[in-house]
Amino acid sequence: MFRRIITVFLLFCISMAVSAVYTPRTQAQIKLAPLEYRERVLANGLKIYSVQVRTSPTVSIQVWYKVGSKDDPEGRSGFAHLFEHIMFKKTKNMKAEMMDRFTEDVGGFNNAETFDDYTAYFEVIPSNYLETLLWAESDRMSGLVVDDAIFKSERDVVKEEYRERVLASPYGRLFYLFLSSRGFVKHPYKRPGIGSIEDLTAATIDDVKAFHSTFYRPDNATLLVAGDFDQKQLDEWIDKYLGRLSRPSTPMPRVTIKETPRTSEQRFVEYAPNVPLPAVIISYPAPPISSAEAPALAVAESILSAGASSRLYQALVYEQQSAQQTFATSNLLQDAGQFYVGAILASGKKPEEVEQSLAAEVKRLQQQPVGAAELEKAKNQIIASQLRQRETNYGKASALGTAAVLLGDVKRVNTVIEEIDAVTAADVQKAMQRFTDSSRVVIHYLSEAARTGSKPAGGGLAESEGRR
Repeated sequence: MFRRIITVFLLFCISMAVSAVYTPRTQAQIKLAPLEYRERVLANGLKIYSVQVRTSPTVSIQVWYKVGSKDDPEGRSGFAHLFEHIMFKKTKNMKAEMMDRFTEDVGGFNNAETFDDYTAYFEVIPSNYLETLLWAESDRMSGLVVDDAIFKSERDVVKEEYRERVLASPYGRLFYLFLSSRGFVKHPYKRPGIGSIEDLTAATIDDVKAFHSTFYRPDNATLLVAGDFDQKQLDEWIDKYLGRLSRPSTPMPRVTIKETPRTSEQRFVEYAPNVPLPAVIISYPAPPISSAEAPALAVAESILSAGASSRLYQALVYEQQSAQQTFATSNLLQDAGQFYVGAILASGKKPEEVEQSLAAEVKRLQQQPVGAAELEKAKNQIIASQLRQRETNYGKASALGTAAVLLGDVKRVNTVIEEIDAVTAADVQKAMQRFTDSSRVVIHYLSEAARTGSKPAGGGLAESEGRR
């Protein structure tokens, strides 16, 4: 299933679920025992990070490939997402759906996710099936079968997913298409990661095979193992099944396009059918996830949108009653990012009114330092989420993958909580001050029924048909 680093649809649920209770804490209370991981790099370039956890007889196996939607060939958007589906089909040694049999039939599970910067495949299984899954991951890395029948079948599946998520969902076009296509100027992040029906239709099986051979190789992959295993035995199995894979001699292509700084505000009206209530988003260009400002922006996101006590909810939903739902997202990626605030309007309210309220809350964070209790609460919410993640083998492996692949430094797996806890009110204020009116993008998202052929009140908005 395709997702951005933060799945915006889930924000609606998460923002209501986060506890608003403020509980003072000390440094000792949030001290996290470090993940004692082992690191290996095979001769073929495969990176391996493993952490032993003996609390239950289970293990999580994950393979992260450094290929995401930003790597889709020009005119072939959705290829990374398409391969997420194809990788669960047959290989030279496995029938289609065998990964499900190896996991679900023994009480485990598997899945995969496509992001802008990488694609991750994962399983959680009883630890006595570890060898089988290492063999299976090796087989689908090197022996995937991409024939015409599989290609056409999975292409149709992805097209149907596009219709369901983008075309049928009232806000699908906003989040899957317009947010990125309007938010980024030049970088491939502006293309829809889920793909497009037109690009998928134009694709050929030779295009697909070339994409797989280019990116699905050991020197572009990271293996993560967390759980109950013997380290010596694990090393032997890895050498046996994954160490034998050859390293291609061709260089690995990388995206080198730099995002173009925006120097003037851009405003759009986008229309779509079956939109029950209008929406407004204000998006600002943000730094990459490796930036020193990333922790402060994460805290700012929490202050603005985490729970019913958050600033956006209190101002727009509770006090002004101009919105049914509010959200803020610090969507920082490897090469660039977006920080955006938005709202689904209450019935009868005008987008211009809600836009002003959203902008006012951004300016309040820029102009006034956040109070100590509110700052501590926001950091508590993020830290609690991090701690909950580390409770499972899957979460431990994912934390290692995020640090090693996305952040580019596996050591940060043991510093991320300290980085959040060190954020000050001044850090939040300074990070938010990078966002200016002249660099922002404003999107008003309206029902097709609202189209009149004239610009809405407030002026200055460029009408757009959007992508059907």
